[in-house]
Amino acid sequence: MRIERFQIANLRPFERAELRPAPGINVFVGENGSGKTSLLEGLHVLAYGRSFRGRVRDGVIRTGAEALELFAEWREDAHPRLRRVGLRHSGARWEGRLDGEPVSQLGELCAALAVVTFEPGSHALVTGGGEPRRRLVDWGLFHVEPDFLDIWRRYARALKQRNALLKAGIRDSQLDLWDRELAEAGEPLTRHRQAYIDALEPLLRAAAAELVPSLGTARLAFQAGWARDALPLADALLVVRDRDLANGYTSVGPHRADWRVDYSALPGREALSRGQAKLTALALLLAQAECHAAVRGEWPVVALDDLASELDRSHQRRVLARLVASGAQIFITGTEPLPVLDDLKAELALFHVEQHRIVPIPPAAEAH
Repeated sequence: MRIERFQIANLRPFERAELRPAPGINVFVGENGSGKTSLLEGLHVLAYGRSFRGRVRDGVIRTGAEALELFAEWREDAHPRLRRVGLRHSGARWEGRLDGEPVSQLGELCAALAVVTFEPGSHALVTGGGEPRRRLVDWGLFHVEPDFLDIWRRYARALKQRNALLKAGIRDSQLDLWDRELAEAGEPLTRHRQAYIDALEPLLRAAAAELVPSLGTARLAFQAGWARDALPLADALLVVRDRDLANGYTSVGPHRADWRVDYSALPGREALSRGQAKLTALALLLAQAECHAAVRGEWPVVALDDLASELDRSHQRRVLARLVASGAQIFITGTEPLPVLDDLKAELALFHVEQHRIVPIPPAAEAH
C-alpha cells in the first residue's frame, strides 16, 4: 500500500496543504510546532476515525474552521487501480467517500486505508487501560477478517440496547432478547480476537527479541471479558443480570476484554520501565504490520513520529532496516534528518515543514 497524494485542510496549523510522497521513506523535518506531527495525525484520522491524541473534536480542527477535510489517493499491490478516500469531520458530524461513493459508517473508511502509527504516546498500549489494546486488535481484524466489521457493529448495537434497558430498570422479555443478541455477536467476536492474538504472538516474539532481548521471550495473554473457560457468554450475562440492573450497565462481555504482554525474564509480571514499554509498543506495532502483510500480501503505511527522540540510534537502525526490507512506505518526522538513513539503501524523499507548508527538498539540497 502506497499513498500517492494526501491533501489536508483545517487540520491544526494547516489551512491547506498537499503532499505527494515517495513510495519508500519520506522524512519530514522542521522546528517543533511546525506541524510535522499534525501531518501524521491527519493520516491517522483517515485510518482510524480519530487522532492518536484523542477525539477529532478535542483540538484537531484548525481554530476558527468549521471542519477538517482529508483526502488521500493510494495504490495496493493486489488492486492496481487508484483508490481514493475523503473525510470531512466537524467533531460532531462527519461525511465520507470511498472510491467516489458515500459511506454511512466510519468503519468502512477505517477498513480501507491501513496505517500503523508509532508516536510518543504509543507506550499506552502497554501501560494504559484496555481501550487502546482493544482498538489495536479490532483495527487489525477490520483489515484481515471480512466479516468482523459486521459482527463488531452487531455487538455494539446490542450492548447499547441492553445498557439502555438496564439503566431504565427494565427486566422483561426485551432484556432476554438483547442478552441473546449480545451473546450471539459476542462469542464470534471473541473467537476472532483470540485467533488474532494467537497469530500476533509469534510475530511479536520475533520483534521483541530484536528490540528488547534482555526481557526474554514475549507472550500475549488474552482476557475475553468474562470467565470464558467456565461458562458461555449467555450464561455469564444471566449470572450478573441483577448486579447489572443495580449498576445500570453491562459488566461482562467483549467490551471488557483486554490482553497483556508478559516476558519470561521479568519475574512476577514486574512493571516495565518507560523505555521498555516504548520498545514493547513498537514491537507490537511492527508485529501488527507484519500480520497485516501476511494476510493482505503487502505492508500498511508506517508512520513514525519524532523517531530520534523516541529511540536511540541502535534501535533506529534496527527498526528502519526491517522496514526498508519489507518494502513498506514510511513517514518519519524529526527536527533534522536521521543520520542512520545514510546506511540504508532506500528511496528517500525529504520535506521541510515550515510556516504551515510542506516543501519538498531537492536531492542535491539534502543534508545527507
